Amino acid sequence: MATDREDLRALGRELGASLPGLDERMGIEFLEATTERVVARMPVEGNNQAYGTLHGGASCVLAETTGSLGAAVHAGDGRMALGVEINATHHRVASSGFVTAVATPVHVGRTLATFAVAVTDEQGRRVCTARVTSLLRERAGSAGTRT
Repeated sequence: MATDREDLRALGRELGASLPGLDERMGIEFLEATTERVVARMPVEGNNQAYGTLHGGASCVLAETTGSLGAAVHAGDGRMALGVEINATHHRVASSGFVTAVATPVHVGRTLATFAVAVTDEQGRRVCTARVTSLLRERAGSAGTRT
């Protein structure tokens, strides 16, 4: 179970992350990553649209990031998760502070993993509900990968 921020960064490296990604650019912070759930938060400021509220696409990035990490944790060593589908319903606006995403498994199998993601504001109100499905496959260069 990874809950310490440095442990979460190390987990990302173990799962094949080698470069800073969009999650870093958007200020996403991982708070917890286990096989049961992934929790991350992101600032609204800097991720807003023209009206000053959180951009719906930013909510999707946060949802896909947490759901994909959950799938990668499930996939395990030498495997990777590739997002193949996301859908999201935006319920309300967030205009300040942070939003938090909690991703929980709906289905985790050998080749696919689907996570439900709830994004809430600092008052615990639902901002967005998303579903993220990832394809699970061998990582290039790992044992068992066809060349």
